Amino acid sequence: MKLLVILSLLVVACHGLSVKQQRSFPSDFLFGCATASYQVEGAWNEDGKGESIWDYLTHNNPGAVQDQSNADITADSYHNYKRDVEMMRELGLDAYRFSLSWSRILPTGFANEVNPKGIEYYNNFIDEMLKYGITPMVTLYHWDLPQKLQELGGLANPLFADWYEDYARVVFENFGDRVKHWITFNEPREICYEGYGFDNKAPLLNSSAVGTYLCAKHLVLAHANAYHAYNNDFKPTQGGVCGITVSINWFGPLTDSAEDEFAAEIARQAEWGLYTEPIFSTEGGFPKEFSERVAEKSAQQGYLWSRLPAFTEEEKARALGASDFLGVNHYTSRLISATEYKSTGAVPSLVDDEDIGIYVPEDWPVAQSPWLVMAPDSIYNALTHLHKKYNSPVIYITENGWSIGPGRDLIDDDRITYYRAALESVLDTLDAGVNLKGYMAWSLMDNFEWLEGYTARFGLYAVDFEDPARTRTPRKSAFVYKHIIKNRYIDHEYEPETMTMTIDEGN
Repeated sequence: MKLLVILSLLVVACHGLSVKQQRSFPSDFLFGCATASYQVEGAWNEDGKGESIWDYLTHNNPGAVQDQSNADITADSYHNYKRDVEMMRELGLDAYRFSLSWSRILPTGFANEVNPKGIEYYNNFIDEMLKYGITPMVTLYHWDLPQKLQELGGLANPLFADWYEDYARVVFENFGDRVKHWITFNEPREICYEGYGFDNKAPLLNSSAVGTYLCAKHLVLAHANAYHAYNNDFKPTQGGVCGITVSINWFGPLTDSAEDEFAAEIARQAEWGLYTEPIFSTEGGFPKEFSERVAEKSAQQGYLWSRLPAFTEEEKARALGASDFLGVNHYTSRLISATEYKSTGAVPSLVDDEDIGIYVPEDWPVAQSPWLVMAPDSIYNALTHLHKKYNSPVIYITENGWSIGPGRDLIDDDRITYYRAALESVLDTLDAGVNLKGYMAWSLMDNFEWLEGYTARFGLYAVDFEDPARTRTPRKSAFVYKHIIKNRYIDHEYEPETMTMTIDEGN
């Protein structure tokens, strides 16, 4: 019996030692979740809200969506925001990243008509979070442009930067006394390439020659306008920070050849450097090598000017340094070749301008969403690159997640494997000295996943879209994420003892 007790104590001691040896996240590291207004709010035409480009697309071209669905109701967060905050409390979140619907606040897109019900909704939501000590991290624009502005050209219109600044000022005036983390745009690449240069996001413009590039320039200038408006007129009294979120997946060379390394650099410049270089580099403007490539191809194609418009010196100066942090949405990686695995696309287009090959190893696991694969050291590779390239900017991972199929399966072990690997990569990134301040899991709950509709589920909480109440139920991954947040380390052996979620005392 005495021997048994001694052995038991040794087991406990060894277990305690193994826990202490776990790498820990800093106590001030922000853990949160993220969502977007169109994907979760619903109430698409209630209380004075105007039509957005996603309302217009799903109502007028439902066949563009994989399951012909829409987000008219979706998770109905407009009527369930208190339950959403309760879920944040159950998880023990430090922060919650969400976006505002421009057309809910300004139904026509212009600031002369402010919708009081829209302001009231977001005031109530923000106050409910703050009531429980949850930091609101607010994105001004997550793809749902007012349709009236799209009919005037949207982001292809050079006046867009002024329209956007007017909207941003309304937002800062109404919410800036309580919101201290602002993100101007979510994923410029997806807005500009997928929406304007291709047909994978609203407004499905598919103007492959110039759509991506006109949008990119006007978006960068709009961001700069909003940043300077905040920095000059609101930050002195409100004291917050303002940045931008870019989708930054890792593009590494397929081989160690100089040709493949240069091809990978071209991919990085085309996919996200168009939006980071004008703001975070030392010289400003669009990326040098990719700009030269587009100019050369434009001349070959008979254009009298480059299809990638240059910034004036004044515009360069206005955009350069116009951000307090870089938000990174990171999901996956690709290997890049200068000669192999090339695919044909429209000519002219960004894809043709890149002129690269893309390879995904067969042993990288694939999520429900076919574009999403689990790649080794993905976050570490991307963020250490940004750290070196842009002189150690403050970074937040503003999205990272894994999709499963449309069934309401609550045992999502593949998502848990992905999150644990991603967060190990985050720890590696912190160990490397990267100025990384937080991590937002995508997503708090199942939602409308753009042109994938409801065929892909990213939620830590499953949503029953057949239930008028839109019941939310935690998946296994929610319990694992909660355990990581509470303990500030990753326990790969942890298994939830129950699938019943409760709010910990003090949260």
